[in-house]
Amino acid sequence: MQRFVIVVDTQGDFMLPDGALYVAGAEALTGPMRDWLAGLEPAATAGVLFTFDTHYPDVYAGSSEAEAFPIHCVHASAGWANQLDVALLDPAIPAWRIEKGVFDMWEESGLMIEDARPGGAKGGAPVPREAFFEALRLRGVTEVTVIGVAADYCVRWAVDGLVARGFAVTVPAALTRGIARQIETVVADDFAGAAVVVE
Repeated sequence: MQRFVIVVDTQGDFMLPDGALYVAGAEALTGPMRDWLAGLEPAATAGVLFTFDTHYPDVYAGSSEAEAFPIHCVHASAGWANQLDVALLDPAIPAWRIEKGVFDMWEESGLMIEDARPGGAKGGAPVPREAFFEALRLRGVTEVTVIGVAADYCVRWAVDGLVARGFAVTVPAALTRGIARQIETVVADDFAGAAVVVE
């Protein structure tokens, strides 16, 4: 059975010590994440989706998030850039990307998932987020592995939306970091009894 993978917000502003919203210890994830992604096998991987936290200064200033966190991941800035190159993946594995303006990748309406590779050769035209995940389920993909940052914010909300849509979720503890809570605590506190496993 194939498993889908979501890589959450592995961007400079979160992953690097000089980033605008650095997650402590996140820089140590980069090497293991690269190795893990490079080791994915096409026969067992339905695809990989990279999420991009994406902000614009004029919009962010009036958001509720701005009350808690400084501006970060400004579109097209160095801090917005992904620290994991899609070229790490076997070319036979479909690679996708989605840009989101809030913690929860499921909250905003109208978000599109598009091919992550230059030229978009593998994935075709952009697909509405909900239609994309429904198509996965129709293909028999029921399991998703989530890696990335931050465990207690964007990773947590990614997991929540997957569970709500009927997917079983695995989160490798060595491939995520939290701000105030690590993934083991997040799962114990927020997903007791749900189909969520930390490995």
